[in-house]
Amino acid sequence: MDLLVDHVYGGSRNGNASDDPLPELLGLDSGAGFRHLGKRPGIDTLKLLALKSNFNDPDWPDHLDTESGLFTYYGDNKAIRGIHDTPRQGNLILRNLFDARHSSISFQHFPVILLFGGTGQYRDLRFLGLAVPGAQNLGPDDDLVAIWRAKGPDNSRFQNYKSVFTILDVPVVTREWINDIKNGNAVSSAHAPKPWLEWLSGRKYSPLYAPHSIDIRSKEQQLPQSVEDKKILSLIHSQYREDPYAFEGVAVEIARLFMPHIGRCDVTRPWRDGGRDAVGAYRIGVGRSSIEVEFALEAKCYDPKGKGVGVKELSRLLSRLRHRQFGVLVTTSYLASQAYKELKEDMHPVVIISGGDIVATLKNRVGSLEQIIKWINSF
Repeated sequence: MDLLVDHVYGGSRNGNASDDPLPELLGLDSGAGFRHLGKRPGIDTLKLLALKSNFNDPDWPDHLDTESGLFTYYGDNKAIRGIHDTPRQGNLILRNLFDARHSSISFQHFPVILLFGGTGQYRDLRFLGLAVPGAQNLGPDDDLVAIWRAKGPDNSRFQNYKSVFTILDVPVVTREWINDIKNGNAVSSAHAPKPWLEWLSGRKYSPLYAPHSIDIRSKEQQLPQSVEDKKILSLIHSQYREDPYAFEGVAVEIARLFMPHIGRCDVTRPWRDGGRDAVGAYRIGVGRSSIEVEFALEAKCYDPKGKGVGVKELSRLLSRLRHRQFGVLVTTSYLASQAYKELKEDMHPVVIISGGDIVATLKNRVGSLEQIIKWINSF
């Protein structure tokens, strides 16, 4: 059986580890995290790696960005111990993969990496694609990073890896290539995909881009869906619903997390804001070759369960945008459908950071629920 991108592969329905489809599909064990063929953790002895995520751990929010083809994966050190002291050597494998990715030595062998995501139904898995470590625009300081977490009653600190993989533009991984991989002939196989061979020989990245066909996000798409994510958004709203001016400062910090190249940004006085809650500059380029583009920010601390930001509020921001400025709207709610439609149809330069965007950004950039609560209270 070939592996098709986004196809779901199911196992049995016994309600235990035997439901796992990977042993039959690829001849792997039924463990968690990295499954492997070959001897771990060395790059030269590993033949194949299957990396699985259930996407349901709030402290370690693995994420697939289908628009860019990038997959963010957190390592397997989720307890208080050394970063490489994990039972299945997953973090050692990660380190070795990324060391090899940045090595000046030309490798004639590299383990094939297959990504799978849980569906929530028994142990069924969705095939996410053929992956390679790193990304075209990420250097060795960016694609594999050791991050700190705190755990336990005494907040003991420990480290884990945060890594970025690129899913290659390979819609089908054939059974013939899988068989050749098992026999140690991944590179010499006539069935090896061209994008994978190009990456192996020259580190050329050919991501599987899948831009969204619908520009206008619905209410549901703009708001968090899980109970935990709704709790995070509710905490922010309840903290600032009685003091919307205080939320403006928080909105600036949220925008900084969402758009890391924001430079200066100043909250305006509440009685002289000119329709803008903050004004700032976004840096494009690097060093002395960079330029700054000005923006105006509007913050709306609305109830996520209530009404969204409507045409009137959006028009207020648009009318205050000066020449060559763009707008940023940060809201704990969502942009109502009519306002969103007008925004897109008239191609106004406004970045929408809705309630769901806020939660996703905080989970990705701040960390666990406990750390997010501390971040919220720090204001």
